[in-house]
Amino acid sequence: MDDPTALADPPTTAPSARSETIYRHRLATRLWHWINAITIFIMIGSGIGILNAHPRLYWGQYGANFDHAWLDLRPYGNILRSGWLTIPAGYNLAISRRWHLLFALVLGFGLLVFMIASLINRHFQRDLRVRAKEIGPRHLWADLLAHLRLDFHNPDDPAAYNTLQKLAYVVAIFILIPLMIFTGLTMSPGMDAAWPWLIELFGGRQSARSIHFIAASGIVLFVIVHLALVVLAGPIGEVWSMITGRWTLPAARPSEPPPTPLAEPEAAE
Repeated sequence: MDDPTALADPPTTAPSARSETIYRHRLATRLWHWINAITIFIMIGSGIGILNAHPRLYWGQYGANFDHAWLDLRPYGNILRSGWLTIPAGYNLAISRRWHLLFALVLGFGLLVFMIASLINRHFQRDLRVRAKEIGPRHLWADLLAHLRLDFHNPDDPAAYNTLQKLAYVVAIFILIPLMIFTGLTMSPGMDAAWPWLIELFGGRQSARSIHFIAASGIVLFVIVHLALVVLAGPIGEVWSMITGRWTLPAARPSEPPPTPLAEPEAAE
C-alpha cells in the first residue's frame, strides 16, 4: 500500500515579511522641526523667566497689583522659579528678555521660510490639507479609537498623516505660533508706535499678554502630546526619520494560508 501522505501537496511556506522604507519628511520640514525644537525650548524657559516679574494676567489695556487678574500664578512661584525650568537658571529679567527676543526672531522668520518652502513643495496641500469628510464625527471617532490602539498609520498609505495629527499641526502652525508672534509684537512699545492697530486688534496690551500666555500654553501641551506619541510609535524610527527623511514601515505580519487536507489513501490491492 502506498504511503497515504505521498499524494498530499507539500506544505506551503508563507513568504517572509519584509520592511519597506519610504521617503516621509522633506528637507525643509526636517530643518524647521529641529530649529523649532531648540527655539521653543528656549522661548518657554525665558518666557517663564519674564512671567516671574509679574505672574498675574489681565484683560484690557492696563493691569497692575490692585487690578482684578483672571489668572494669578503667585501660588506657584516656587515652581516657576525652579532653576531647571527658567532661562537663565536664576531670576534675571533682563537676560530672560534678551534670550526671548533673540529666539522670537528665529521663530518668526523660521515660520515664514517654512511656509514658503511648504507651499513650493506642496507639503501643506499634500500632507496637511484637512478634507471635509475627515472632520466628521464618525471619522474622528474612528481615528481616536485607532490612537487608543496605538495604530497611528494607514497601511494603504503609511506616509499619510492621520486626521488628529493634521488638526494638531494645523492648529500649531497656523494659529498658535502666529498668535504668539503677533501678541508678542503687541507687547513691544516700539511696535505699538509703528503699528498702533495691533493693540486694537487684540483688545489692549494686557489682553495681548494673556493671549500670548494661552497660545504658549497650547504649544507646551502640543509638545507634551507630540513627545508622548513619538515614544509610543517607536522613538528610534520616528527620530531617525526626522533626521534622514526616510522611515521604515513596521514589517507586516504574513498571512498564513489555510491548511491543505491530506489525500484519501488508496485501497490495498
